[in-house]
Amino acid sequence: MSNMTEISAEQKLKEAYFTASQGQLIWQRFKKNKSALFGAWVLIFLILSGIFAPFLTPYDPTIAGRDANYLNGAPQLPHFCDDNGCSLRPFVYTQERTRSMATNFRWVTEVKTELEDRRYLQFFVEGAEYKYFHYKVNLPGKALDFTIPGFTFNTHLFGVEPGMIHIFGTDDTGKDIYSRTLTAVNTSLAVGTIGVMISFVLALAIGGVAGYFGGMIDSVLQMVTDTVKTIPSIPLFMALAAFIPDTWSAEARFFFISMVLGFIGWPTLARRVRTHLLSERNQEYVLAAQLCGASAFHVIRRHLLPSFTSYIIVDLVISFPYMVLSETALSFIGLGLKDPVNSLGVMLQNVTSADVLLNYQWYFIPVIFFIVLVLAFVFVGDGLRDAADPYSDTKK
Repeated sequence: MSNMTEISAEQKLKEAYFTASQGQLIWQRFKKNKSALFGAWVLIFLILSGIFAPFLTPYDPTIAGRDANYLNGAPQLPHFCDDNGCSLRPFVYTQERTRSMATNFRWVTEVKTELEDRRYLQFFVEGAEYKYFHYKVNLPGKALDFTIPGFTFNTHLFGVEPGMIHIFGTDDTGKDIYSRTLTAVNTSLAVGTIGVMISFVLALAIGGVAGYFGGMIDSVLQMVTDTVKTIPSIPLFMALAAFIPDTWSAEARFFFISMVLGFIGWPTLARRVRTHLLSERNQEYVLAAQLCGASAFHVIRRHLLPSFTSYIIVDLVISFPYMVLSETALSFIGLGLKDPVNSLGVMLQNVTSADVLLNYQWYFIPVIFFIVLVLAFVFVGDGLRDAADPYSDTKK
């Protein structure tokens, strides 16, 4: 009886394998890759942290939320115990800051550790207002301006009373680095998303048309692809940085940088789509669709591209870290986003001075988030690439 049960279980597994969709097979192979799965969880955590940054952070990340009494302040880590005993509620110490001649008038922080000097953490506190789904873009010409009002909230996950808490410290203007970091993650991911979506649409359109029709159309589109691919990025952005007027708002600069990254990032995926369609356009199912009167657009959209879906998804995921790296590098050298926009590249500009290296090491906390974000994308992209390869199991 047990043998029959085992045989039936094996048969069910075989049936499930042969009847599974392509997405299910990719997911089953992806789950076996522990590093990719761990990277996926880290990536989800960072994405959610960036999306809900206004709620998770206690203060406004712009100059409006700065702490004028705690410039270049060290991180304030919550405690549960001290010399006065333990508490179920986390707390931070009251601090007084003065400038001393012994330290060349740098700030000297005196920490008070008496019981009455504790400042307890409070959760779900009211603070600075923030908006979700609020967009205001002012581009040249009134026809391109638009505003989405969004929804206004003022509840934050935590805070202290009285005073302020800075678990990652503050910068030279008193802005909270923790609030800036989570907001910067969201901004860099948003730039990457817009850039990837633009390059995705262009790659599918240009690569699909070139691969399906071939001939002269393919030759012309390949010349365009090669031209875009050979454009040097840094000189291009230096020219664009000189072109962007100072009167442009931070939002307009954000959308402009995102679109430029998208317009120069499509050739690689377009070539892969073209190569796949060149090999698939003479298959029987394509000829059958053509004989039924289907248009070229219908054949490409409903038959050819779906057979390449898994590889397109993998390419999109792999493209994300390059978009984030591009935005970060451009903002780092001053050609991309600038204050008051908070992005990882803007924040990395603050760690280049020797003064920061010697005295304000907490400025490097956003660097850790940047490295973790890029590595998570790389691990997930590699895992998806191996999972989408039907011969990956035979290579090991």
